[in-house]
Amino acid sequence: MYRRMCCSTDLKNWPIFSLLDQEFILQIHMVVVYGNLGNEALIVTKDKTVYAMGNNIAGCLGTGDSHSTLYPRRVEPLCSKDIKTFAYGSGPHVLALTENGEVYSWGHNGYCELGNGTCNQGLTPTIVNMPSIEGGPNMKRIVDVACGSHHSLALTEDGEVYAWGQNNCGQVSSGLSTNQGTPRQVSSSLAGKKVVCIACGQTSSMAVTENGEVYGWGYNGVGQLGIGNYVNQVNPYRIASLTGHVIVKVVCGYAHTLALTDEGKLYVWGGNSYGQLGIGNKKNVCSPEPMATNIADEMGRISDIAALHYSHISVAVGKGGRVYMWGHCRGQSISTPTATPFSNIHDALACYASPSVMHKPLVLRMDKQSNILECLGSAFDDSSTSDLTIEVEGQPIYVHKAILKIRCPYFRTMFQHNWAENNQSVIQHDQFSHVVYKAFLKYLYTGTVDLPTEKALELLDLANAYCETDLKRHCINMVKQGVTVANVAFLYSTAIEYNAQELEEFCFKFALKHMTAVIMSESFAKLDDKMAKSFMIEAAKAGVCKT
Repeated sequence: MYRRMCCSTDLKNWPIFSLLDQEFILQIHMVVVYGNLGNEALIVTKDKTVYAMGNNIAGCLGTGDSHSTLYPRRVEPLCSKDIKTFAYGSGPHVLALTENGEVYSWGHNGYCELGNGTCNQGLTPTIVNMPSIEGGPNMKRIVDVACGSHHSLALTEDGEVYAWGQNNCGQVSSGLSTNQGTPRQVSSSLAGKKVVCIACGQTSSMAVTENGEVYGWGYNGVGQLGIGNYVNQVNPYRIASLTGHVIVKVVCGYAHTLALTDEGKLYVWGGNSYGQLGIGNKKNVCSPEPMATNIADEMGRISDIAALHYSHISVAVGKGGRVYMWGHCRGQSISTPTATPFSNIHDALACYASPSVMHKPLVLRMDKQSNILECLGSAFDDSSTSDLTIEVEGQPIYVHKAILKIRCPYFRTMFQHNWAENNQSVIQHDQFSHVVYKAFLKYLYTGTVDLPTEKALELLDLANAYCETDLKRHCINMVKQGVTVANVAFLYSTAIEYNAQELEEFCFKFALKHMTAVIMSESFAKLDDKMAKSFMIEAAKAGVCKT
């Protein structure tokens, strides 16, 4: 089932926040929990004020001193900077990325991981001076950051990777074994390629290019680079065995790596002493391996993955939004993916990871109206309060005219004009299936879509017919999760039919990366001549047919 959550999780599973006042919690926009014991946290409120709390090891709170605090203290240099995300190392050192593309660093700096040209501990956030844009005074704009134990990576909007910090294993890729004090571009085999994803293990680095290639460099003692051997690499080395698979995301644990393809398939490699590869044993692997068929079938299409360079745990989101975990979980070694009761990664890590830290910041959407939404949700399909029954395929759905009028222009028109249905207590609908129409009505009450992914196209048809723009967007996101080589041509034509430009663009780009297989697919053969010709012309313009 697909569920779009209004709030991916809350703070109750993170003990560090237990003393916070409820009124303060309602003002929180984003948090991240970090540190060797999960005893530090950063908080960004809705007014863009940044706070820190916790143990303050190595000045990692950024409050200007080394004092610990049970309650939030302002991090003055970051207030009003519009923080986009955080990343952290094991010292810990911390990076903050702003929406404007600036990077700030503070905390432990024994290996130059702050990128300020010194090895002095940083008690307050200071800007990391990135190289300037050629021909101008402005620094290059950063869109993502990542941290290993004591090194840092930054990704520019042009797809360049910069690195600094500890370099004892080549993880900074400077060609030397000395630490790198300021940001230096990682070039070599990445030169001329646009990187779209970066990740760090303890002493290793990974990058994914826009065409789905994966490169690794740094320490490789247990095969975490996935290059078929156990030799450290001082320059990015392409994982040749993934040729033919379009990787869209990589994540790194302490010494293992997970990679997700654009078809939702999972590949794993590296250290496996705690079963963190999920392959049923504890043997290290130096080349990418897919999940066993029975496990892959159970998990279904993977939509997201997570790992922590602090630990040996792996997490993936499978079909229906179910979260699976394996590896070092609560002190146990779990060697096969195991379903959890959670529907989001943050809660799973809070429960099972050691230490309990976040893989990325958690964005909260809490407000005092949540109880109202809960009441509306409980009123859906409640015969005791309903004043209207909608029958679909002979099955009743109990609803309320007022809510339908408020939430949907179609019903507003129906009940405000002289339609026959306006005076009826039972209305019959047979244009769509019962499961889809019920999901639509429930969406009007809750703002969430509760429906099997395979029904997304029918719901998209309904959203298009009822002019429900927001629902249409949800449906498109659902459909995107199910795109494969076998169905992408059909979905491309459907997107054009429904004027769903986002889905059309997504399917087109997906098809370009699998061009030969797509052209040979049955769904492509069923395209009408005009559609097929138009697709091939656009593909040629994109350079697919270049010799």
